[in-house]
Amino acid sequence: MSRGPRSAAVRRDWGTDEEGATVLHVDMDAFFASVELARRPELRGRPVIVGGRDRGVVLAATYEARAYGVRSAMSMTQALRQCPQAVVVRPDHHAYRDVSRSVMEMLGDITAVVEQVSVDEAYLDVAGARRRLGPPTAIGAALRERVRAEHGVTCSVGIGRNKLVAKLASTHAKPDGMLLVPRDATEPFLRALPVGALNGVGDKTEAVLARWGITTVAQLADTEVDVLRAAVGPVAGQHLHDLAWGRDPRPVVAGRAERSIGAESTFERDVADREELVHRLHELADRVAARLRRHEVVARTVTLKVRTSDFRTVTRSRTVETPTDVAQELFAVARELLVGVDLGGLAVRLVGVRGENLRARTGLSSQPTLFDAEDDRSGARREAELAVDAVRARFGTSAVALGTSFAPSSTTIHGSAGIS
Repeated sequence: MSRGPRSAAVRRDWGTDEEGATVLHVDMDAFFASVELARRPELRGRPVIVGGRDRGVVLAATYEARAYGVRSAMSMTQALRQCPQAVVVRPDHHAYRDVSRSVMEMLGDITAVVEQVSVDEAYLDVAGARRRLGPPTAIGAALRERVRAEHGVTCSVGIGRNKLVAKLASTHAKPDGMLLVPRDATEPFLRALPVGALNGVGDKTEAVLARWGITTVAQLADTEVDVLRAAVGPVAGQHLHDLAWGRDPRPVVAGRAERSIGAESTFERDVADREELVHRLHELADRVAARLRRHEVVARTVTLKVRTSDFRTVTRSRTVETPTDVAQELFAVARELLVGVDLGGLAVRLVGVRGENLRARTGLSSQPTLFDAEDDRSGARREAELAVDAVRARFGTSAVALGTSFAPSSTTIHGSAGIS
């Protein structure tokens, strides 16, 4: 997802030489909103916002809504104030994941060198696919057409010599476009951009650079490195100077593992009852643990996120001795972290649980887990949760809910589906 400022002067023909420009950045256009429009074509052409009607934040907005200043991560209250005529659609994350998975499989049909960076964007290096599929622009065009034909949504494609350029190109190709930046056009392309377009230049850094008279990438490139170091710090100064000259050594890394796995939930109303918070934490820990097991990774660090009614966000983390993918263990840590959070008497708007510091479960030595000092049932607990995974895979995620006690027997079966 691209949020930086754009330059109209950059969206033009930079040439047709594709030699050396083999990195593609594929970015779905207003992804969640586009999936909803594909399912509800009667909403096309209208301002549509994906998110809770009265709670939470904007997850996605159509370009018609964006014309009123609606942006992702904006509070829904503010979004509806700016665009009261918008149609609000509740998110369907299952549908978004299904489309995302399908699109990523399409990318895998092109090349094995695919680096997914979010649910709606990825990098590809197509150097090895050119002989089979043609030049990068032909590959990009065929991909865009296939995505549209199979899912009724659009994506934008940027093509350049490295990830930096490809990402900026896709941003300026939006919506529903493709932009090639030949290798020899890299520097002129970058010099036409505002400095805020560069990844890593947020509002604060942009303001600092402006005080030094630097508002464009051209000015950034022409500034001595020592001056930039004095302005924004030694590491950031060197990094920004490299970006201004198009230097990005990062390769496209195939099969990049997730750096963290988390889940969060916004309440329909602000919640002050600790028991209700604890119950929601347990549900979130269950979701995170299931995803950890699905990815065959374990987390050594558990992070709690709490957002109070005044939109203040507090995070707390704890690193455990032994990594885990067990919901009850994640929940126990999150619950203890919650006890230590001073809410200042405010109700809670959102809670989240995240597993971080991930590592592959395969090859981990068998060690006592978080609770083995108290009992020896962690193995049974994990086996119970694996059984829950199997039932959910067959009957759906709502078929089984884990109870809040720590005993493996606390698993509760809901509905009429049985276990066979």
